[in-house]
Amino acid sequence: MRLAITIATRNRRELLAQTCAQIARLDPPPDELWICADGCDDDTVAWTRQHAPAAHLIVHPHSRHSIRSRDEMIRAAEVDVIVGLDDDSYPLDLDFVARVKARFSGWSRCAVLSFAQRTDEFPATLMATDFGPTALVGSYVNAASAIRRTVYLELGGVPLEFEHMGDETDFSLRCIAAGWEVVHDPTTVIRHHWTPVARSEWRNHWRHSRNEFWSILLRCPLPWAPFIALRRAVGQFCYACRRGPGWAVREPLWWSAGLAGMPAMMAQRCPVRWPSYRRWLHLMRQPEARVDHGTSRT
Repeated sequence: MRLAITIATRNRRELLAQTCAQIARLDPPPDELWICADGCDDDTVAWTRQHAPAAHLIVHPHSRHSIRSRDEMIRAAEVDVIVGLDDDSYPLDLDFVARVKARFSGWSRCAVLSFAQRTDEFPATLMATDFGPTALVGSYVNAASAIRRTVYLELGGVPLEFEHMGDETDFSLRCIAAGWEVVHDPTTVIRHHWTPVARSEWRNHWRHSRNEFWSILLRCPLPWAPFIALRRAVGQFCYACRRGPGWAVREPLWWSAGLAGMPAMMAQRCPVRWPSYRRWLHLMRQPEARVDHGTSRT
């Protein structure tokens, strides 16, 4: 079994250097390392060519966003398992590669493996000693996860129109509908420094809300789709109101963007069966302890 680590980065060379230094400590090392410099106008490309010459480097002169960057690396890699990291996240366990390979070898129904995170975004995790049980979940985080590449290709990848955020839940839903598992492994930990550089909290909310709406259009069966879309839009608006008037008055921006993308989403619409959708909703709310069912996939 071969494993690649992929990193999409934009104008955060110092963070990338720190992450590459940590990856270099892994024993055994990954079989491939992929870095996508997505619209960088700092010295990221030059630094990578000089200090990480073994890495496969993809350069986008203009940003194509993180989802397209990851998709390009996944399709180009010649491996069985793809580990996704941010330029500010890296494994804490030196035997990380061996651990991940063992998980995918032993859990043949696992399509996505989600890792525990020690992240500055949630300070309580920095000193946590218990990240819970191994569980079936409804999503994962691109900065701390691994994907079985054949499943990614078999299911057609992720919607590139999402650009950034929201692809994790959509892909998890399709994995579950196809009989695969999304598993959270609390024994493997990623250190995510989660810097606010090049991040906008409101813009992330905007993208997440729009992409969630688009995913409902793509995957949710009738007659449930309009009701779930309305419920989620109301939920996002309530969240924006809790964040303050400055957020609430800008909610129509994502409504407009979501509606503008409706024709394209409806043209690609491929709904899953309602029992699968309901199962995914349940796992999003309440993860379940994983029971090993052997090596077959149903």
